[in-house]
Amino acid sequence: MDRWTTKDANAWWDAQPWVCGFNYLPSTAVNFLEMWHADSFDLPTITRELQWAADIGFNAMRVNLHPLFWEHDRAGFLERIDSLLAVADQCRIKTALCLFDDCGFGGVEPVYGPQPDPIAGVHNSRAIASPGRDVVMDAERHDTLRAYVIGVVRAFRNDRRILFWDIYNEPGNRMQFSKDGFSRYPRDLESHSLALMESAFAWARSQYPMQPLTVAAWTTPLPGEAAHPYQTEIDRSALLHSDIITFHAYWRTDQVERFIDYLSVLDRPMLCTEWMARAVDSTISDQLPMYHDRKVGCFQWGLVQGRSQTHLAWPQDLVRAHGGHATDDLWFHDLLHPDGRAYESREVETIRTLTKGHQNQSIKGA
Repeated sequence: MDRWTTKDANAWWDAQPWVCGFNYLPSTAVNFLEMWHADSFDLPTITRELQWAADIGFNAMRVNLHPLFWEHDRAGFLERIDSLLAVADQCRIKTALCLFDDCGFGGVEPVYGPQPDPIAGVHNSRAIASPGRDVVMDAERHDTLRAYVIGVVRAFRNDRRILFWDIYNEPGNRMQFSKDGFSRYPRDLESHSLALMESAFAWARSQYPMQPLTVAAWTTPLPGEAAHPYQTEIDRSALLHSDIITFHAYWRTDQVERFIDYLSVLDRPMLCTEWMARAVDSTISDQLPMYHDRKVGCFQWGLVQGRSQTHLAWPQDLVRAHGGHATDDLWFHDLLHPDGRAYESREVETIRTLTKGHQNQSIKGA
């Protein structure tokens, strides 16, 4: 199966409503291992929180998977994915499934089983990479990853509840967070991530999924830098392999508009699969109307404040590098308190207003 043509990609996009979504981890899960494990898969919480999302007006969500479940509990894992898709479908929410992720911000390799509690005061303190940075670096272990990609895509390749496949989140991201700031994974990760990403595209395409495939370009220049965005070797390869164009942008509105202008020459559907960080001026009131007016789909980070602690800021040195300033009383990500109350009612009203007329419109195949 080849990459979709521009014509096919745009025909798919024309059949969708404006996609307004969120990155989802249940509030009771500290990371995606805790989310998907049989002993901690919290379907009642998922059902409650996705209904809140639907009531607000969201019509899509993005969720990470992990290959450890393919190794340890294959049948149960597929059943739990199907359960999540069923709840989301009842809420008229389409799902983007993400197969790999290099954002191991917690700084440790993933371990199957019960997960530790969050570290007080640290954003996403138990975030684990998928499959794990050490596994990415070890090509001899990639046969298992191939089986995982093929098996999961094969199981859901004709499932109209899935909006698209996100093959790999931020390949090559080496950041690690702690109370002392941020550091970087010390080994050469990028070349191995690039190789895995390109292989994973081929593995997924071998199953002829009906849904488009994508990897988001994510590397952007710091404020004041004249460089073009998304120019790393990984980003360029991601854009060339993707059926639809996805990108990340935790920046103020004028910079994001510049990124959209830069990517628009590719003449394919565009979605920002990660945005919204209040402390760096990536805000709902400013940017969601822009995404709507420019017909760019978007997935903000987070829904309900919880064990991932993404309402807390990135380390201050990273926030400052993005031209922002974090305070203790300003949520960084997330939209709702654990009881469903809005962090800021104006944000919810903005979403409702902009999705009115879209939220009841079926996505193709519903």
